[in-house]
Amino acid sequence: MVARIFRPAKTAMQSGRAKTKRWVLEWEPETAKTADPLMGWTSSSDMKGQLRLFFETKEEAVAYATRKNLDHRVIDPQERSPKTVSYSDNFKFGRVGVWTH
Repeated sequence: MVARIFRPAKTAMQSGRAKTKRWVLEWEPETAKTADPLMGWTSSSDMKGQLRLFFETKEEAVAYATRKNLDHRVIDPQERSPKTVSYSDNFKFGRVGVWTH
């Protein structure tokens, strides 16, 4: 069983970047989830899918995985590229495109 070490991305329901600073160690699923035929709920017999370990740094997570002899892979996060957007650019003289109401 392989463990994934990653830093989670921000969810679509957040405007800030809460809960994205810590590193997470979680196990990849061994079996696919199955749908209950009566209720339609999804379930899994894989109990390690419920376990998530949080670490402050990537090095701590890798050290834990090597200390416990876990096969692991590290997924490095993609850094954000900040975009500078100015409200006044909507009204500038050399604007590309027609400004209408």
